Amino acid sequence: MKASYEGRMLKDLKMPTRKEVEEAILYSLFKHNGAIKEFSTGEEIVEEIANEFNLIEEQRSAYLETIYRKENRLKKSWLWHRLLFRAADALAKEKLVSRPSDTIKLTNKREWMLTENGYDKALKLLGIPTVKKEFLTIKSYEVQKIVKRFREQPRPKNYIPFDDIKKITKITKEIKLRIRGFRLAIIEAYDYKCSVCGMKINSPDSLRWEVEAAHIVPYSANGKDDIWNGLALCHLHHWVFDVGWFTLSDNYRILTSGKIHHLSSDYGKMGNYDFLRALLNDNKKIFLPESDKIYPHKNAIQWHRQNIFNQ
Repeated sequence: MKASYEGRMLKDLKMPTRKEVEEAILYSLFKHNGAIKEFSTGEEIVEEIANEFNLIEEQRSAYLETIYRKENRLKKSWLWHRLLFRAADALAKEKLVSRPSDTIKLTNKREWMLTENGYDKALKLLGIPTVKKEFLTIKSYEVQKIVKRFREQPRPKNYIPFDDIKKITKITKEIKLRIRGFRLAIIEAYDYKCSVCGMKINSPDSLRWEVEAAHIVPYSANGKDDIWNGLALCHLHHWVFDVGWFTLSDNYRILTSGKIHHLSSDYGKMGNYDFLRALLNDNKKIFLPESDKIYPHKNAIQWHRQNIFNQ
C-alpha cells in the first residue's frame, strides 16, 4: 500500500510513533495534576512534550501543506501539533482522557483531562500502585464532576453535618470517588493553603499538596463528605483541630483551649517558634474561600465546639 503524504513525512523525519506520543501525553497529564492545555501554537505543553523526545528543530517546525482548490488557498498544518492531537484524540476514543470540548463545560477551561481509566493507565505506566490515588491530588474528569456538584449545590439553612444512620460496610468505587472529590473540593476552595496559618506548599514533584481536607464533624462520628463540613488545614493544625486545642466561632474566629496556659513551657514549640500559643492571637479569623456559599456551616462548627473542643 502506498504510504500517505503525512505518513512519509513522519517516517522521513523519524518522528515518535503515535503510541509513544499517547504514553507521553498520559505522563504529562499526570505530571500536571491531571489536565493540560490544548495543543495550540505557542503553548508550553507542546514544547514540553517535544523536549521529552529530544526533537530537533526540523522535527518541531515541519508542516504539511494542503491545497483548498475551491478557495485556491494553501493551508499549513504543523506536523508535531497534528501528531499530538491525533494521539490525544485516540486516547479520548479509548475513554482515557476527556476532550477540551467536554472539559470546558466542567471547568470553564479548554483542556485535555484524565479520566479515571486514564489515571489508572498513567499509574500503571509509571509503576505506581493504584492505592496511591487517595494520597495524590491528580484531577480526573469523574472526580471534577463531584467537585463541581459540591461547589454549586445550594447552601442549606438547616444543614445536618452528620448521618447517624449511615453504615458503610464496603468501600465502593463511588464512595472512593466522593472521598477524593471532597478532598479536592476543599483544598481547591482554600487555594491549596491552610486556613489557619496560610501554609501553601507542594512536593518537589508537584504531585502532593501539604494541606489536607479536614472534616469538622469527623468521619468517626459519621461526618458528611460535604464542602460545608470541611476545612483546609496543614498537617499540624489538622491534628490540633481534631483533638480540640482550638475550634471556631460562628463568624470563623479561632477559639483556643484555656488548657494551653497550663502546658509545660517546652510543649507546642518548633525551635523558637511557639506553634501552639500562636493560636492565642485575639480575634484571629481563618482564611476563607472566595464564595461565602461554601464557607463551613455553623451547624458543623457548633457540633465541633460542643463535642471536640476542650475549653
